[in-house]
Amino acid sequence: MAVLSSLLTPAGEVWAHLWRTQLPELIGNTALLLLAVGAGTLVVGTGLAWLVVSYRFPGAGILEGALIVPLAIPAYVVGFAFLGMLEFSGPVQTALRAWLGEWVRLPELRSFGGVALMMTLVFYPYVYLLARAAFREQGTATLETARSLGRSRLRAFLEVTLPMARPSLAAGVSLAMMEALADFGTVATFGYRTLTEAIYRVWYGMFDRPAATQLASILLLFALTLLVLERASRGRARFTQAQRRGEMIPVTLTGWRAGAATAVCLAVLGLAFLLPVGQLALWATRTIAAGQVAPTFGRLLATTLWLAGAASIAAGLLAVVLAYAGRLEPARPIRFAAQFASMGYALPGAVIAVGVLLPLSWLDHAVAPLVDRLTGRPTGLLLTGSAAGLLFAYLVRFLAVSLQTVEASLGKIPASLDDAARSLGAAAGATLRRIHLPLMRGGLVTALILVFVETMKEMPATLLLRPFGLNTLAIDVWERTSEAMWQEAAVPALAIVVAGLVPVLLTLRLSGRRRGS
Repeated sequence: MAVLSSLLTPAGEVWAHLWRTQLPELIGNTALLLLAVGAGTLVVGTGLAWLVVSYRFPGAGILEGALIVPLAIPAYVVGFAFLGMLEFSGPVQTALRAWLGEWVRLPELRSFGGVALMMTLVFYPYVYLLARAAFREQGTATLETARSLGRSRLRAFLEVTLPMARPSLAAGVSLAMMEALADFGTVATFGYRTLTEAIYRVWYGMFDRPAATQLASILLLFALTLLVLERASRGRARFTQAQRRGEMIPVTLTGWRAGAATAVCLAVLGLAFLLPVGQLALWATRTIAAGQVAPTFGRLLATTLWLAGAASIAAGLLAVVLAYAGRLEPARPIRFAAQFASMGYALPGAVIAVGVLLPLSWLDHAVAPLVDRLTGRPTGLLLTGSAAGLLFAYLVRFLAVSLQTVEASLGKIPASLDDAARSLGAAAGATLRRIHLPLMRGGLVTALILVFVETMKEMPATLLLRPFGLNTLAIDVWERTSEAMWQEAAVPALAIVVAGLVPVLLTLRLSGRRRGS
């Protein structure tokens, strides 16, 4: 609300300054990046989804699940891994010059195309997952009907299957664009100026908080636009997915076509995950073998785990309260409160940080004198001067992740159990403690894990809200990569990737169970 209020009451001189200096470039760069990432993820995600659903080829079963794995690695980690490999002094260009001559030069990766490529490689699974589900749910009847009318398999896909899956594709693309909008680490590492990057630079580089707030308000408009598009597409998707007619029967490919299909999937998986993680593992091995692991790594790991654990527990508890309140009283105010609480995930971390810092800073300065008088000694800033403000931002950002998972688990519990508990005289709290929590234990654990991992990867909010002396693994990676210390950043980056693999592997396991049942 603090950011939105700045948009509704703009400062004319601030807007004039921003427009003269950087605003047109920032808006143009941000919009261009969103369009490029949207188009890239649409092509890659849809193409891969159609390939694994419609055809069988060597390794298709393994690759279908493995293509989700890039979600485990943050875009800024993929970005600096490729920069370290492909820069002028990196191993790839050095080997090419030794082999072909000193004239060899690869295209500059620190460019708009490089940023768009990195984000496409990391965010395409959002489209891939939804497109794969949509293609399966259409079944084989629709496709065969088009084939019987004289359409080739490709034309049937383009003219029938693809339009029917359009709501799911739009939802996946909008999610990928939201992630691109919220990204800070990649654009900062590649030197590509966007609204998210400018907020941090103006806030801490120029100490111009009014200008940073105005930039955050524009970023908020981008985010709200994408949120509206995603919600609208999701609503239309229910109708499309409801019309399921049998399972899709894949066609078995042979010869060079089978080899080409496998090669395409392996190429995307290799670029998006295997190659950058392999490079990180090589750097980390060298660092550990040389005994050059930063002495602060243990403290950074402990701080990151503590913050992620605290945020996940807080989000889990609040999600249970909101979900159970909605179950007991499904009235409009309760539903509105739950939906409003879920909007935080659609907002970039930089917007949330600015929106949180402004009211908390005001509250700190209002309360601090009173606390000082009561305690008889200076206590400092209780909220913005500690991890409390940062944890609150995490809660706002990731509550939706926990709430959706908890609501899904709670919705599977039949209402008859509630009626039986009430008939035996059990209060609402006792019913929740003795019946619902044990039955939804799996969903609650999943929610805790998801928030835990998301918190470990979060960078913009942490950069803006961290108190003095508090660093996390993500901040350490950013600080080292900003100075081109690729090898030194590998160990903390690899720790983040390993943590990110947990929910992805959990998703693959649950998906395998559902398909096997």
